[in-house]
Amino acid sequence: MSASREPANQGALPTPVPDRAVSTVTRLADGLVLGVARHWLLLINLAVAVYLLLPFLAPWLMRAGFTTPARFIYTIYSFACHQLPERSYFLFGQQPVYSLPTLENNGLAAGLDLFARRKFVGNPILGYKVAICQRDVAIYGSVLLGGLLFGLVRSRLRPLSLKVYALFLIPIALDGGTQLLGLRSSTWWLRLITGALFGLASVWLAYPYLEASFQDAIRTEMRRRARRAQAQDPAPDLRPSEPG
Repeated sequence: MSASREPANQGALPTPVPDRAVSTVTRLADGLVLGVARHWLLLINLAVAVYLLLPFLAPWLMRAGFTTPARFIYTIYSFACHQLPERSYFLFGQQPVYSLPTLENNGLAAGLDLFARRKFVGNPILGYKVAICQRDVAIYGSVLLGGLLFGLVRSRLRPLSLKVYALFLIPIALDGGTQLLGLRSSTWWLRLITGALFGLASVWLAYPYLEASFQDAIRTEMRRRARRAQAQDPAPDLRPSEPG
C-alpha cells in the first residue's frame, strides 16, 4: 500500500513581505500620525462644528418637508441629549424658546412625562426644535469658539489648574442639579451662561495639554526621520587620503 502524499507546500516558509512594501506602509503611517499631530486643532474644530450644526439642520429639514432625514438627526442626537422641548431652541416659529404651558397650548399634549415630551419636535405654529438642548448648544458652541481662539494663543496659553476648573463647574452643577431635583426651574439664559462657562473652561484645561503632547510627537518623529535619513545616506568621508 503506497504511502499518502504530503502536500507540496507543507512545511514551506511563508513568503516574506518585500522590504519596499513594509517601508511604504511605514511611511504612510508615519505621515498620517505627523499630519494629525500638526493639524489636530483644525480636526477637532471641524468635528465640533459638524456636531453643533447638524442639530440646527434638523428644524430646517422639517420646515422644508424632508421629515425622514430630519427625524434621523433627532434620533441620533437623542442618545446624547434629553431634547426636552421646553429646554430647547425653536426655529421658524413665533419665538425661539417656549415654556411648557405655552407648548401645551399650541400642540404638545398636556400631562406627558419627559420621555414622551422629548419626542415632540414642533409644528408649523411653534416652529421646530433644535436637536440638542439649550445647554448643549452653549457647551459645544463655546468649545468651538474656544478652539478658534486657542489657535491664536496656542503656544503661549498655560493649562487651567484643576482647582480653578472646579470653580467653573460650580455654576452648571448648581443650575442643572437643582433643576434635576425639582427644587427650581432654570431659564434659557442661565443654561446659556453655565454651559458656555463649562465649555470654555474645558478647552482651557485640555487644549494646552493636547498641544504640548502633539508638539512632542512632532519633535520625536522629526528626530527619527533625521536619524533614518542619516543611516540611509551617510555623510561622505572627507578626510584627506594618505600619500601612497
